[in-house]
Amino acid sequence: MTIRALIVDDSALIRKLLSDILSEDPDIRIIGTAVNGRDGLEKIEKLTPDVVLLDNVMPVLDGLKTLALIMKECPVPVVMVSALGEKAEEITFTAFEYGAVDVIQKPEGILSQSMPEMAGEICRKVRTAAKANLENLECMRNRELEKSEINEKKERKEERKSLEKIVSIRNVLAIGASTGGPRALEKLISSFPADIPAAVLVVQHMPAGFTASLSKRLDSKSALRVKEAQEGDTVEEGTVLLAPGNYHMEIVQKIVDYHKKEVVHLSCSPKELGSRPSVNILFRSIAPIYGPKVISLILTGMNCDGADGAEEIKKMGGKIIAEARSSCVIYGMPGEIMRRKLADFVLPLDEMAEKIIKIID
Repeated sequence: MTIRALIVDDSALIRKLLSDILSEDPDIRIIGTAVNGRDGLEKIEKLTPDVVLLDNVMPVLDGLKTLALIMKECPVPVVMVSALGEKAEEITFTAFEYGAVDVIQKPEGILSQSMPEMAGEICRKVRTAAKANLENLECMRNRELEKSEINEKKERKEERKSLEKIVSIRNVLAIGASTGGPRALEKLISSFPADIPAAVLVVQHMPAGFTASLSKRLDSKSALRVKEAQEGDTVEEGTVLLAPGNYHMEIVQKIVDYHKKEVVHLSCSPKELGSRPSVNILFRSIAPIYGPKVISLILTGMNCDGADGAEEIKKMGGKIIAEARSSCVIYGMPGEIMRRKLADFVLPLDEMAEKIIKIID
């Protein structure tokens, strides 16, 4: 089945680049382009595309307002086309809350050395978006704590930590996600209490540059401390470490101040299953270190990243939770866990936090 794509961007160069890239894929056909949001809405209604590629900063009608109207009046999978930069990235993450499926980085030019790799990624994301379950893309409800309350809890937690002796990690929550993941992570991580007795490690498939903004956004909405992982970061309870885009994240053991600690090691080794960061690489690194202390969560996403690593975790006594099809935007990654019969629990996103807290208490 051919995927019919519409490109909405005020830049003629970007419209041309994206059209050329997508036209090389035999499964994708460009049915039109639009120069701003208003033009885009008219063409969506007229052409009924399967996927819309939408610029986030445009004149006349910007990306967020256009997206809101798309999801209200003529729902269709939307992939945001975003430049790097704090303002653009913040708009993009707000777009996830409005119902965007995924994000691609704006191509810089046809002569860029990274163009072949970027072109493959763009086509893959458009193909994946066409399979998205729009029923699970409705705008998120504001169920988080007020920011002042969150900050107060974080301050109390830091005070307690400064008085505690060094203790071993009691539990590790290892989370893998791809398409639809940013919204799922926000919903899940904001549901964890500040005193959860677990360290949290996350791999979200996302372009380089966007994971820093995602970690800041998650930190602002969570009682836990959330940060983009850096080389040498210590694994700690109550802290969420998010693998940076374009880097694999592994956990290794080192002696620090005469104590054995688990720390982050980042690498640019080859992609695994087309992804860097890779869920498998994180999972395989923690399986022998933490064994039965690990609870791995496989959330919404295309393909099968995480399944091989989950098998290693399972062999070492850890538990596996797969997101139920009913709440997934894309069921590929959890579906592979089910196909291999690895899941100890299959839960919709709304029920995960409560179940995890019961398991680790």
